[in-house]
Amino acid sequence: QLQASGGGLVQAGGSLRLSCAASGRTSSIGGMGWFRQAPGKEREFVVRISRSGGNTAYTDSVKGRFTISRDNAKNTVYLQMNSLKLEDTANYYCAACSEAWCSVNPNNYNFWGQGTKVTVSS
Repeated sequence: QLQASGGGLVQAGGSLRLSCAASGRTSSIGGMGWFRQAPGKEREFVVRISRSGGNTAYTDSVKGRFTISRDNAKNTVYLQMNSLKLEDTANYYCAACSEAWCSVNPNNYNFWGQGTKVTVSS
């Protein structure tokens, strides 16, 4: 089970940190990722991190602004979001796959959190 938190309302240029805590069969969790879905749009890949935390990959629109990290001792993944833009407004979902490194395809993820809403205002 994945539990996402940390969303909220922030002004453009501001920052938020999302968290995703895993519980239950955490030994089944390998790589993890964050996706987002804006109103009226399809869910899109944002960032992924390997099981070890040594590899990360970001979608172009968030490079240099977002940073993913994980604390395996706490079974938690974090998404630090800086310099937020209006277009970052969306529901953010954390997800996990069983492999050490997940793909960008949401169909490859076995576990999903419930989503946390991020709203960026002008």
